[in-house]
Amino acid sequence: MSVQTPIPTSGASAVTPPQDRVAGRLPRWGQLAAFACGTAIAALLSWLTDSTVVLFVIYAAVLGTLVLYVASRRAEGRRQATDRLVTAIVTSAFGIAMVPLAALVWEVVGRGIERLDAEFFSASLQGIVGEGGGAYHALMGTLIITGLTALISVPVGLMTAIYLVEYAQGRLKRAITFFVDVMTGIPSIVAGLFAYALFVLLFGPGIRLGIMGAVALSVLMIPVVVRSAEEVLKLVPNELREASYALGVPKWRTIVKVVLPTAIAGLGTGVTLAIARVVGETAPLLITVGITNATNFNPFDGRMATLPVYAYYQLTQPGVPPEFAIDRAWTAALILIILVMGLNVVARVISRFFAPKTGR
Repeated sequence: MSVQTPIPTSGASAVTPPQDRVAGRLPRWGQLAAFACGTAIAALLSWLTDSTVVLFVIYAAVLGTLVLYVASRRAEGRRQATDRLVTAIVTSAFGIAMVPLAALVWEVVGRGIERLDAEFFSASLQGIVGEGGGAYHALMGTLIITGLTALISVPVGLMTAIYLVEYAQGRLKRAITFFVDVMTGIPSIVAGLFAYALFVLLFGPGIRLGIMGAVALSVLMIPVVVRSAEEVLKLVPNELREASYALGVPKWRTIVKVVLPTAIAGLGTGVTLAIARVVGETAPLLITVGITNATNFNPFDGRMATLPVYAYYQLTQPGVPPEFAIDRAWTAALILIILVMGLNVVARVISRFFAPKTGR
């Protein structure tokens, strides 16, 4: 008579190695306690070594992660401890990455809020020495030059993207794509030097015009518009184009009536983000536009002030006493951050409300 060996009823206990079994479970407050312990050790270490706030945050994240791993390894086993370790590393990396951003926002808001008043938006620096004055002329210059940049870049960028997606083939398409990628990575100072050299050849040395700044920023903005619009147009289903062609609609009308309305949300988002990319550029405008203390609304006649260049000169050439100009520089930086943030919000609104609606 043969004796049969009983088969274990629990599959998990049969295949799970002893070191991977979950012996227990950390309480819900276990992670918080582990990081609190790590923070306490980091505070002691920072006090002994006289470390900075950034090093304290790094010490707290690293030590808290180690304490959590050790506690989880003893209570839950190797697999759960490894899972908690990776989760803690990813979360800590995110937290450390947010520290510079939070510090930047805190510093700019704290220093820039002092001069964020009505005079700053309604007065220029003409005739101002020391206290007072504002950035009205720089704000208007930024809006005018950025508007001209968009007026130049958006049609060129969109039509280039349409050509690449709908018409271009073979070597020409690859060549255009290559040069667009190269232009995307050029330093901004190179764009400023290009625009300056172009206008010097046309009008002579020493020329400074607002339109020069718009041309320089267009060199930076066009490749961004091309790449973003190209990717959006590729997402339009080919079935829509084929259905239009089957009805006898010509290709140009299919693009205007079918492709572009379908991709309008993505195109609007890409254009808005491209504008946000160039609105804070300083180096090209330093070379091409320069600075002035008076308000100039004509981009084809003389120098114009812009917020980035305004902040640069207020910080590097503050005059005597310097504290008033430095306060104006911080406020200009705060306005630039608000502008970029507003453009990103507009991009999200466009993406949400103009996207094609799907339903059954």
